Amino acid sequence: MNRWVCEFVGTFCMVFAGTGAIMVDSMTGGQLGHVGVSLVFGLVVMVMICAVGETSGAHLNPAVTIGFWLAGRFETSRILPYLICQLAGALLASVSLRGLFGAVASLGVTTPRFGSMQAFVVEIILSMILMFVILRVSLDSRETGLFAACAVGGTIALEALLAGPICGASMNPARSLAPAVVSGVFDGVWVYLVAPFVGASLAVPLATLSLRERAKPSTKSSEEISWSKTLLKS
Repeated sequence: MNRWVCEFVGTFCMVFAGTGAIMVDSMTGGQLGHVGVSLVFGLVVMVMICAVGETSGAHLNPAVTIGFWLAGRFETSRILPYLICQLAGALLASVSLRGLFGAVASLGVTTPRFGSMQAFVVEIILSMILMFVILRVSLDSRETGLFAACAVGGTIALEALLAGPICGASMNPARSLAPAVVSGVFDGVWVYLVAPFVGASLAVPLATLSLRERAKPSTKSSEEISWSKTLLKS
């Protein structure tokens, strides 16, 4: 239950702060700007990892949960509760923003700017990079510690800076679905419901192979060590 509550609260905070930043930027004539909005997304994920990572792992993203499961780090029985909590947290955040500010900027909904297929490919690549980083810096199915928080939050901010103007840089089905449902804007929503899962799935074999290579002992290093010992003895 503690895990579910943390996942709900973490996803709520992420969507409330991230999409809320888009709305505030629109309401204030661009005072936050694209850079500011990107940093808000990265920072809120970073602080949520620090806050709830030890308990729930701070997935905050259905695609990340599925990615951990595909990597063999997450139990099948936990998948549905996590997905429900993530979607519920995201929906409550969008409802709260609608009540506070109205339908400003369509509640920060993500839509393709230059075509759905382009956005689809970009979202796959962004999600793959994000999941790769998460798998490399996480412990089991948990993103914990300042190092993981900075790495994951930094990746999200970086990708939002790069691709936000093109596709919204969602990488998260819950983040995109909730504003779409509450605002009624569903343009290209399928991109953000499919691409993150595809990207996260592609990242799993890449991260797994790289971790295996890192775990292998280096024959060259062993030989160098033996040779150094021989020289020291002589």
